[in-house]
Amino acid sequence: MANTVIITGASGGIGSAASILFAQKGWNVVMNYFRSSQSAKLLAASLSQSGYSVMPYYADVTDRAAVERMVYDTENKFGRIDALINNAGIAQQKLFTDITDGDFDRMIDVNLKGTFLCSQAVLDNMIHYKSGKIVNISSVWGVVGGACEVHYSASKAAVIGLTKALAKEVAPSGIQVNCIAPGLIETRMNNNIPADDLSDFVDEIPLGRMGDPSEVAELIYFLCSEGSDYITGQVISQDGGIAI
Repeated sequence: MANTVIITGASGGIGSAASILFAQKGWNVVMNYFRSSQSAKLLAASLSQSGYSVMPYYADVTDRAAVERMVYDTENKFGRIDALINNAGIAQQKLFTDITDGDFDRMIDVNLKGTFLCSQAVLDNMIHYKSGKIVNISSVWGVVGGACEVHYSASKAAVIGLTKALAKEVAPSGIQVNCIAPGLIETRMNNNIPADDLSDFVDEIPLGRMGDPSEVAELIYFLCSEGSDYITGQVISQDGGIAI
């Protein structure tokens, strides 16, 4: 029986790269999306036409009922849930003094509460089978902090704390929980960064380039494979050396 993975934010750069890789590896892929309906459905259709098992699924990860329906429908279609990738996230650049209550609440809701709700929803299934992998996507700014992105940095740092604590709690049930902290990855999320600022940032990266979403997808896949069975509670910085 094929393994099954739920990938949130599956229409974005990292999410779509992960969806493609898991599908190519023979997994059943539930591609969660919220805003980017067209791109998610186009990718899912393309993968399905190539013979892969892919199910696009609309759900707001900040809505408990929607998340629980997504997990229920996944169980109903595929049975066991082998992995969850908490990739859905938002970013915003703003001076700390300009951040509104709405800005802060939305950041925490998507980046942290979404991770909490999705993880909580899949755990009954994973605990039943005494097996499962949860991979949370944080950020280099969750590790070192980013100026003009305080609320984003705080939400991603919280994801790291959630990862470590949950890993300890569910380890006796045979479940591994790990976290990736990507640096500057070539995705649409960086489109709002002025070209000069982006160039300056790349100049600070020891490896001298942005990362590719496919590279993050490969690490996600490893953390969902049998090769990572003795790895849990870890935060892996995939940032070209920026946080050394």
